[in-house]
Amino acid sequence: MNAPLVHPPTADAVPSSEGTTPVMAQFLAAKAAQPDAIVFFRMGDFYELFFKDAEIASAALGITLTKRGKHQGQDIPMAGVPVHALDGYLARLIRQGFKAAICEQLEAPSEARKRGSKAVVHRDIVRVVTPGTLTEDSLLDARGANRLAAVSVRKGRAAVAVVELSAGSVDAVACSLEDLGATLASFRPSEVLVPDRLFSDEATKAALDGSGGVVQALPQALAEPVGARVRVERLYGVASLDGFGAFEEAEVSALGLIAAYLETTQAGKIPALSPPRRSGDSGFLAIDPATRLSLEIDRTQRGEREGSLLACIDRTVTSGGARALAERIARPLRDPAAINHGLDAVEWLLERRDLRRDLRDGLRASSDVARAVSRLVLGRGGPRDLAAIRTGLSIAEGIAGLFPPEREPLIGPPTRIVACLDRLTLSPELGRVLVDLADGLVAEPPHLARDGGFVSAGYRPELEEARRLRDDSRRVVADLEARAVAEAGVPFKIRHNAVLGYFLETSARAAEPLLRPTGESPFIHRQTLANQVRFTTVELSELDAKISQAGYRALAIEGETFEGWRTTVQSLARPLQAVAEALAELDAHAALAEWAEEVAGVRPAIDDTSCFEVTAGRHPVVEAAVKAQGDPYTPNDCKLDGSGVACARLSIVTGPNMAGKSTFLRQNALLVVLAQAGAFVPAKAMRLGVVDRLFSRVGAGDDLARGRSTFMTEMVETAAILTQATDRSFVVLDEIGRGTATYDGLAIAWAVAEALHDRNRTRTLFATHYHELAGLETRLAHVCNLSMRAREWNGDLVFLHEAAPGAADRSYGVQVAKLAGVPAAVVSRAREVLDRLEGEKAAAISLDDLPLFAMAEPAPPPRSSAVEDALQAIEPDELSPREALEALYRLKGLGRR
Repeated sequence: MNAPLVHPPTADAVPSSEGTTPVMAQFLAAKAAQPDAIVFFRMGDFYELFFKDAEIASAALGITLTKRGKHQGQDIPMAGVPVHALDGYLARLIRQGFKAAICEQLEAPSEARKRGSKAVVHRDIVRVVTPGTLTEDSLLDARGANRLAAVSVRKGRAAVAVVELSAGSVDAVACSLEDLGATLASFRPSEVLVPDRLFSDEATKAALDGSGGVVQALPQALAEPVGARVRVERLYGVASLDGFGAFEEAEVSALGLIAAYLETTQAGKIPALSPPRRSGDSGFLAIDPATRLSLEIDRTQRGEREGSLLACIDRTVTSGGARALAERIARPLRDPAAINHGLDAVEWLLERRDLRRDLRDGLRASSDVARAVSRLVLGRGGPRDLAAIRTGLSIAEGIAGLFPPEREPLIGPPTRIVACLDRLTLSPELGRVLVDLADGLVAEPPHLARDGGFVSAGYRPELEEARRLRDDSRRVVADLEARAVAEAGVPFKIRHNAVLGYFLETSARAAEPLLRPTGESPFIHRQTLANQVRFTTVELSELDAKISQAGYRALAIEGETFEGWRTTVQSLARPLQAVAEALAELDAHAALAEWAEEVAGVRPAIDDTSCFEVTAGRHPVVEAAVKAQGDPYTPNDCKLDGSGVACARLSIVTGPNMAGKSTFLRQNALLVVLAQAGAFVPAKAMRLGVVDRLFSRVGAGDDLARGRSTFMTEMVETAAILTQATDRSFVVLDEIGRGTATYDGLAIAWAVAEALHDRNRTRTLFATHYHELAGLETRLAHVCNLSMRAREWNGDLVFLHEAAPGAADRSYGVQVAKLAGVPAAVVSRAREVLDRLEGEKAAAISLDDLPLFAMAEPAPPPRSSAVEDALQAIEPDELSPREALEALYRLKGLGRR
């Protein structure tokens, strides 16, 4: 399992602050507040790291490890990174699973000096950076979500709460314990919060293994429902969560973990979060981690996006749209009505090519409004985030104008698009924000507000005055110099230094008349040097003060303007996020329509039946790869019926290696994913009775980290399928039983096929090299045989990649070995051995003679006693001492009966 990111600090985790300098005491206080994080301690233009943090960072980042001063007689290890390069170093640390705490200077050194010459600049932790709480563009994948998840189990029910802090979305899903792994994997979190009590539960550990995120252990107390509810209400600023829905206890517990973690990592800043979207375990197609990996839905088995189904179909033009499409593919729907609403939107845009082109052209110029809003609300945003909001609002206005004004069902846009357009209609408040940013923000603002220069000329008169004095200081000084020369008749030059400020300087001889006592001279003597004499005037002193303060005043006015805009964005965060969501959804719909046109996709017919009918279906990823090489792709039909009325519910797929069995299996599973995600499918026709759970066991692989062989891994995954698949599920299995003795493997494959047919009654594609399984077609009521066709031609094997009715007569393994380049002598010898084995009649045993394959009902499990039932119902962690004592007496009473 992924090791928890947080480990309980040991007694010597934080050095003692006894006898340290004030600055080092300040660092040690910050370290004590975040003992499990690497503390980046701001000192001027660098973030410094000390003690163990410096040693860890030096090794992880490749930066120089030095020493600075002594602590309790020992050298203090130190390393540092420049302030401007922090994001790059943070990204590398986070990718390696570390946490980082940013301890900032919260005042200027000049402010500290006002408290005394030995005063230390005030510093404090402003943020804790973890894998699931990133918001900066430089640390995020623009086209991928970055989610923080929390898991809770209460009273036999599990829940997953998920927040994408960079976009403000929150989800809460209650599910059964067996669905926890599939639910967690569907979100692909970067970080998972888990109460430490759950680490002793094997089922939960297995679910965490498949999540893909760094696992973070939190105290069990943070998951208690009463305290969790209070924290969530505080996070949203509400008196009750009832307005958001009727949450289960486990959901509140998981949301409470999220709230507690955000309070800690965001240093008191409250993010702009949408109300939690509740979706029960019946809302989405359940896809377990092993199936996701097998089908390469959003990542390949190497962990790369390129080559996955998502990468193949992604035609989005915005980062928000890419994330919305990824969520649709990762979490396909289960409700036929909801699926068809999505298909309506794709079909409507597919039929309107010109409108779709204009929509996509408009969206290309859009910006990532959701992430810009999140950064501004958390105090991490800058002028460019304001520019992103301005661009997004402007694009929203333009896109809303592209669509026809009518809203009649027969001629207007479908429901999903109408909903998007309604959110793109700007409220008066958003309209004022757009006008204000259009007037006041420059076209190309800088990245940081402290740099200034982002407020448009003329937007604030007092800012223009400060800028004019700052920028025109040379001309003003030159004018004053000319007047001083004319008035005194002395060749003055105006100079400047840090001690005197601006002053008039001339030679000692030229200054003699001004040094003689006279009446009221405007020139005041300041300093005499060996060869120069320096003077000032009242006007020059005043100008010096004005010029030196003008730059600071201009920055202060711009900072005040930025803070005003930021506060406005914070107050309108939710409507701004709604605009961002609408733009992203339109982009996803249009992208699916664009891809459907490219591949000549067809709208699948979705209903509540148990059928699966595909005519001339194609594997989207393989087809793209084959066509890129200039070769044609061979489509295939597939028909299954869970009821067994229209056709078989289980197909035995046989044929030689390399003939396309695995591709055929994955192809049909991916068509289910696409159809229920609301996408068109690469086929001539498709009818699908919605699938509740999708299972795929295709491809061999071991799990060395957990001590599992390929065969053991296969058996674990097969066991999960047999215990969880229902009559609404869809299962694809490839080569069950390999990796052990021939008859052992055949026996297992036969028994699994029978169980799927008779007990689970699920739609199944079962590929195998055990040709004996073809006999199931005559022994079971709803089984049929399919084979991937191949032909021998002049001693060579030609793959046709066609799925045809009937069983394959042989596996052509020797021919495939020849194609793979096995030496001719070895191939020849293999053919001789094969001929001899096939000719030995003694080895032929009738399967009918083997009682192994006569499926028998297992003996019923023993009934549990009343004491065992009562004991099973007790949740020890939820009992008060009094309740525990009462439960003990109750159990003792049951034992006497």
